[in-house]
Amino acid sequence: MEQTLQALGEIMQKAVPTVVLLVLLHFYLKGMLFGPLNRILKQRADLTEGARKAASDSLESAERKAAEYDEKLREARAEVYRQQEETRRGWLEDQASQGAATKAQVAAAVHEAREQIAADTAAARQSLTESSASLADEITATILARAGIGEQGSQ
Repeated sequence: MEQTLQALGEIMQKAVPTVVLLVLLHFYLKGMLFGPLNRILKQRADLTEGARKAASDSLESAERKAAEYDEKLREARAEVYRQQEETRRGWLEDQASQGAATKAQVAAAVHEAREQIAADTAAARQSLTESSASLADEITATILARAGIGEQGSQ
């Protein structure tokens, strides 16, 4: 057993420089490789996080602007529809007033035509009444002349 312990002691003595070298290598790599590498990775993570935050802020801004654009578009459409409705209503009112004016003109023309027809009818009746007596005299004279009575009675 003692031999084993001595062999182990020798191995440990031979391993001490290796352990010291490993410890020195550890601190050297930590200072020269892993330290700068960790700083670069942290800086990269910070930059990535900053870029993500900037992208998120830009996305939120774009969404806000898109919402504002949509709202303004809806308002503009509503305004256009309102103006179209006003124009349509104005056209309907114009049409109604023109229709009423035309209806009044037609009614006046019909009333005037009826009065003219009534006046013509009255004039025709008057003319017929006046001419009926002379026409009756002519008819009577013609009938009597054919019968021969008119000439004998007048002598």
